[in-house]
Amino acid sequence: MNKAFTRETDHDIDDEDDVALPPLPQGAKNYVTPAGYARLREELMSLLDTERPKVVEVVSWAAKNGDRSENGDYLYGKKRLREIDRRIRFLTKRLDIAEVVDPSVHHGRDQVFFGATVTYANEHGDERTVTIKGIDEADSTRGEVSWIAPISRALLKARVGDEVPLVTPAGAEKIEVVDVVYPAPGGDTST
Repeated sequence: MNKAFTRETDHDIDDEDDVALPPLPQGAKNYVTPAGYARLREELMSLLDTERPKVVEVVSWAAKNGDRSENGDYLYGKKRLREIDRRIRFLTKRLDIAEVVDPSVHHGRDQVFFGATVTYANEHGDERTVTIKGIDEADSTRGEVSWIAPISRALLKARVGDEVPLVTPAGAEKIEVVDVVYPAPGGDTST
């Protein structure tokens, strides 16, 4: 059957959304920092107010140009519109279930909670620093890890000086919490 005559169903689109969603533990909340929530909301508003209307305009213009089966602007525009709509649904779902947690409320404490920047050392004395963030905002290139990541789960609720077990593909190892830092109240909440 020619692809032009196939139809995506709402069920197919929903399945694609579910595949794209980073998994939340069953019954868990979608924790996010205030800065992460603001970035997600800003992206959603940009898609709704700017990008989607531009693509709809291009698709509408291209549709008026006749044969749609060989019209690149139309075909690409429709594909891009599906991508935008998929991202809008994703962001809407995630923002609806988001629980904003301000890590600055723990400023000055030495126990690891959501939003902490933690320096830890492994058994060989190698130190590494990570910031525990929400699933939708963690960026590993900036040293951020999701709160459900194995390293986060090992570190959560530990205090400076505590040794905690970390299960890795190479086996279990002990890591020691060296330092815990939270952003200052009213300060930058992106770290």
